[in-house]
Amino acid sequence: MCKKLKGIHNRIDKCMKNFIKFLKNACDVKVVACCCGHGKYPMTIVAKFNNDIQPYVEIVSGIPILRKRKFYKKDKQGYYFIPEVIEK
Repeated sequence: MCKKLKGIHNRIDKCMKNFIKFLKNACDVKVVACCCGHGKYPMTIVAKFNNDIQPYVEIVSGIPILRKRKFYKKDKQGYYFIPEVIEK
């Protein structure tokens, strides 16, 4: 888990870079967004698969994401989360 940096909106948290790099090399997926959760929310990784049924999936929970963009919402403290993962 890494520290949340004010004003910086990276698509991949610094603490997850090596894991995401490994995932990209080991599996045939395209990681489009991820967040370690910063101790507040669960870790999430949104990946795109090459199928017409459900192209985007949050792979840690296995929950399909029906949106094509704007996967994350921001809470009042500025932390990002995926509503589908929190609501399960």
